[in-house]
Formats: sequence, C-alpha cells, structure tokens
Amino acid sequence: MPNVHANGITIEYDEFGDPGNPPLVLIMGLGQQMIAWDAAFCELLAERGLRVIRFDNRDVGLSSKIEGGPTPDLMAALFQRDTSSASYLLSDMAADAAGLLDALGIEAAHIVGASMGGMIAQTFAIAYPERTLSLCSIMSTTGQTEVGQPRPEIAPLLISPGPRTKEEAMDRWVETTRAIGSQGLPQDWERVRATAAAAWDRCVYPIGFVRQLIAIIASGDRTAQLANLDVPTVVIHGTDDTLVDPSGGRATADAIPGAELVVVDGMGHDLPPSSWPQVVDVITRNIERTAVAR
Repeated sequence: MPNVHANGITIEYDEFGDPGNPPLVLIMGLGQQMIAWDAAFCELLAERGLRVIRFDNRDVGLSSKIEGGPTPDLMAALFQRDTSSASYLLSDMAADAAGLLDALGIEAAHIVGASMGGMIAQTFAIAYPERTLSLCSIMSTTGQTEVGQPRPEIAPLLISPGPRTKEEAMDRWVETTRAIGSQGLPQDWERVRATAAAAWDRCVYPIGFVRQLIAIIASGDRTAQLANLDVPTVVIHGTDDTLVDPSGGRATADAIPGAELVVVDGMGHDLPPSSWPQVVDVITRNIERTAVAR
C-alpha cells in the first residue's frame, strides 16, 4: 500500500475505483485500521462510480505514531475530564485527512466517517467546508456528553487490557462484536475473526488507542459549529448500538441543517456485510444530493 507525507506525518492509504471519478474519503474509528473498511465494501462504493480512498489515522496501522508527547492519562481524562495529557485533537486528525487530499492533488471530496471517524468527518466539514462535497456520519455523535454515551456494561471494554496474542485478539474481537455489534443482522463470525487476525498481523499499538480516546474527550462538543454547516449530510445509526447510543446520531442530524437521519434496524456498532447494501445506497443517495445542491 502507498503512503504520503502530509501534515507533518506519514499517512498510509489505498484506493479503489477509477482515479478520474469523484473522490470519497473513508475515515475509520477509534483504534481501528483502514482495513476495518472491508475491501469488498470499498469495491461496492467504487462500483457506484467513486474513487474510494481509505487510510490509517495517526497512531494506528502503518501511519505515523505520535510519540514524544505527554504520557496519556486516560483515567484523568475519563473521570476528571482532565485532558492535559492529550497529544492532539480531532482537528489535527481532520488536518491529516486534508493533508492526504493535498498530497493526492484533490481539491474536495465526499467525506464518510464511522464512530470516531464520524467525529473526524464532522470536524473536517467544519474546518474545511469548501473541501467537503458531502458528509456522512455513521454510528457517531456530536461530542455533547449528554448523548451518544455507551451503556454502562459496555464502558469497561474501553479500558480493559489489550490482548497479548493473535489468538486472544481474535477471541476478544468476537467477544467485543457480540457486545457492541449488530444483534439484529446476520453476522459472519469467521470474517470477524479474520479481520482481527489481519489487524494483528499488520500493526499492534495499544497506546495509540489511548491517545485517540483522549483526543475525542479533549475535543469537546461540536453542536454549535455543526449548526453552521451547509453541505448535503446523512447520518446513519443502528438501533442496536450499545457503544455510541443512537441519541448521538439523532443529535448529529438535529444539529446539521437539512441533515437526513437513517436509522438501520438491527445494526449495532459495526458494519457487517448484511448492512452494506443499505449503507452504500444511503451514502450514494446523499452524494447525488450534491448535484441538486449545485
């Protein structure tokens, strides 16, 4: 896979589809590598006439690791709202995406993000409205602490020690998916295990997860800024999301003028193959709104 130097870091990325087609950038969530956007999902989008670009966020996968900053203090951030140990903010991660576009010679793109990636996508649209052709925020939230919170029984997943072996990583990801994933949609458990194995083989970097989580907390509430957006927007959220409560999706759609909210029955905090046809349809329908808006 290729990489570029942008915004002061190295960003690993790859592409699907014709480079001459309208660009769509996929931004993944907390601690997840770009391969969490399944290649087959990316191909479905490419078949809709899009140039699909996925990349590793900073501190995950094969992109740069942000070392040398303060020692991350997750307990202080979570329980005291003390984010002085943050090495960066979501705005820095949005600037990474903008830098990737610069390096690829792309002036503007359709922006899609899932979970933390949805937060980064929202932040990108706020910071770079002229570069945002459309916005899709999936299973995400606004940063307002009264919405989008995990269920109490799920919160320990965020602070539990990481797996020590590849086999443990596969077992843990199945356990996690059973807790936060789509309960009302068919699941391919062998695929879930294979995804965890591929991520383990590619990069294991637990402290990056911690720094990203502190960045989420430190970045605060985007509600007031989202109210100023003027871009075709769709918000996708599953009814069974236990990690980011559906109230986060509703708040996002309520905050952005003209945003469409699509609630997917049975979907949790994941994108199993059974959800892809609907999600791809929703994303491309929102993209088609850009032609009407112009």
